[in-house]
Amino acid sequence: MAHPAPSDVSPSGPATRSPGPVVTALLRLTRYLSQDFLGGPKFLRLSWIINVQKGGTLPVVAALMLVYDNTTTAAWVYLALHGTYGVCWILKDAAFPDRRWDVPITLGGAVMTFVLVLGLYWVLPFLLISDVLGPRPAPGNPLLAAAVGFHTFGVALMLSADSQRYFTLRERRGLITDGLFRYIRRPNYLGEMMVYGSYALLVRHWSAWAILAWVWLVVFVPNMLTTDAALARHEGWEAYRRRTGLLLPWFRR
Repeated sequence: MAHPAPSDVSPSGPATRSPGPVVTALLRLTRYLSQDFLGGPKFLRLSWIINVQKGGTLPVVAALMLVYDNTTTAAWVYLALHGTYGVCWILKDAAFPDRRWDVPITLGGAVMTFVLVLGLYWVLPFLLISDVLGPRPAPGNPLLAAAVGFHTFGVALMLSADSQRYFTLRERRGLITDGLFRYIRRPNYLGEMMVYGSYALLVRHWSAWAILAWVWLVVFVPNMLTTDAALARHEGWEAYRRRTGLLLPWFRR
């Protein structure tokens, strides 16, 4: 549900700058809910819960299609996009895992992680495939093409950024200011937002965007700001921050 402390910062050096009282309080709450809720032994790993949800998406979407007898083009496209994204995530975790997810959590934390964040992602295919929204016209080819395009670019951006970050930090600590991080400080977040945004495009309902807004505002934004605050300890940070955007490039020299 929430990222642990950023792993791309050195444990030594000046103290980490605070991201602000509101963000700090929100992070403490989400970390409690996702890692310590109800207390007890921490015999689970956050990465296990994430991988179960990601890897389980393909069979879940296929089951929805079967239960609701929905074999429309939109349903098949959604299955292909969201299902293969889950497979790509599992492959990514096997090839270059993110140690931020490798934290012990309680059973209550696992439940809250799924209920408040991960499980909400499965609401999107439910909205699209079930009849809960009533009869609606099929999405046109331009919208299908846009969803596929956004999804493809988003997956490529996320995987490329995560792999660059993983292999760079394996060799050295500190700022990453080249490659995909040259103009954008969080290209991996941008990629994942594009991925899930493509699913909302297919759903074509405000509730899908409301779910994504909840995750992005409660989880993504605080973690991005916290990572920025942690990286501020490194030499060259201010110059790097001025010439880059958080999610969109500024192309400043």
